[in-house]
Amino acid sequence: MNATEDNDNKQCEEFFDNRSLIIAANRGPVMFQTAEDGSRTFTRGSGGLVTALVGLARQIDATWIGCARTDADMDWEKGELTLWKSRETLGVHFLSPEPSAYEGYYNVIANPLLWFLQHSMWDIPRKPVIDRTTWAAWNDGYVSINQLFARAIINQTKLATKRPLVMLHDYHLYLTPRLVRTQLRPSERPTLSHFVHIPWPGPDYWSILPAKMRNAILEGLLGADILGFQTHDDVLNFIRTCQQYLTRVGAKYKTQRVWYRNHATHVRAFPISIDVQGLRRVSRSSEVAQLRAEIEEMIGDRQLILRIERIEPSKNIIRGFQAFEEMLTLYPEYQERIMFLAILVPSRIDLGEYRDYFEEVMAAVGHINAAYATGTWEPVRVLVGEKYERAVAAMQCYDVLLVNAIADGMNLVAKEGPIVNRRAGQLVLSERTGAREQLESAALVISPCDISATADALHEALTMSKGERRRRARELRSLVEEEDVYWWLCQQIEAVEQLGL
Repeated sequence: MNATEDNDNKQCEEFFDNRSLIIAANRGPVMFQTAEDGSRTFTRGSGGLVTALVGLARQIDATWIGCARTDADMDWEKGELTLWKSRETLGVHFLSPEPSAYEGYYNVIANPLLWFLQHSMWDIPRKPVIDRTTWAAWNDGYVSINQLFARAIINQTKLATKRPLVMLHDYHLYLTPRLVRTQLRPSERPTLSHFVHIPWPGPDYWSILPAKMRNAILEGLLGADILGFQTHDDVLNFIRTCQQYLTRVGAKYKTQRVWYRNHATHVRAFPISIDVQGLRRVSRSSEVAQLRAEIEEMIGDRQLILRIERIEPSKNIIRGFQAFEEMLTLYPEYQERIMFLAILVPSRIDLGEYRDYFEEVMAAVGHINAAYATGTWEPVRVLVGEKYERAVAAMQCYDVLLVNAIADGMNLVAKEGPIVNRRAGQLVLSERTGAREQLESAALVISPCDISATADALHEALTMSKGERRRRARELRSLVEEEDVYWWLCQQIEAVEQLGL
């Protein structure tokens, strides 16, 4: 841990001398399994959110509330867990909603309705269709499970010996802040923060939702004391949305505050990041070294374009392949001298839109390989499946990392790559990712729908001078190191302190 992290952690720990922490998210920090002998074990969740929040919780009185994902989670229900090689524990409380309610909450409303809306992905002349089934999922699923979370938070608040800070996360729990606020007396209320991990589009796109749903979401979020987004554009879009659709709302753009129902919500940009030191530890493992050797053998003496994505429409995977094909056409000297490696992770395959998109992705790959492959060269190689160590190994090897999403809350791959890359690799980055605000000074920024510009950016990155490549790679690495996931977390706690909440 570096000096900046030490200072951040010290600041956080001092804040929690007189505070407890309640974390609420759709998923918990662990998932339990039952072995054949009946014993119960658990695996800790991956990702920067779990790492940061669990790391903070290690030194303080903290409870994490989430939905059970397995029968073993339901059997556990709640209790204290030791997640470190020490005596510190984290309280974990699993909620067990009715399966039909969870289906409506997660697979009808949260995904895909809200997720597609916030990524501006709906084909509006055709979809979405909000019918009686949708309304049943809203009332019996999304509303009821937000009420379930609110009751659990309220109960935990009443048990706390120190005033809690409640940190809610993402689009699954938009109604929860106001539910908590309105069911507690002012003297009982915790400090409520809510962080939205995905983009917030402009107010016009929110007209897709019926007023009852839209206003409930806005009013729910305005129950929070602090509302966090990935970018300043998201902050402005949220304030504009409140102004357009709510009555008697007071908005202050300069101070980024929304006043509604005698309560002020402070709206801020807190760009999420990665656990830099944790990533570096993984990158030094023997498993990553072995996988890197396999990838290097596959590449040979060719240059490598890399992308690592979940297979979902917002990631714009097909246009990335089309840009690569255009580059091969315009610059035939790349043929047999370059490889495009795509590591793709299946996502939400129970949704038809995602299954269809996967088929389209593989068809695009097949088209390029059929047109350009030779007996000794396959221009595009696709590896499907989730293996984090393999992704880290590949990130060490790229010459260009392509991140051309149509919309992304942040895109942490854009931050992970520069930390572990060994080849002064360049970043071609969509202007519609949250990462653009922080990384654009050292990235090649493109419009995600502009295949021609993306092809040019790939070519520029591959032909850039060694000195310029090294300079840009150093700057990208420094930007991520200075604003890592601990910085992200402590920015939120510092805002609570500064605002006196």
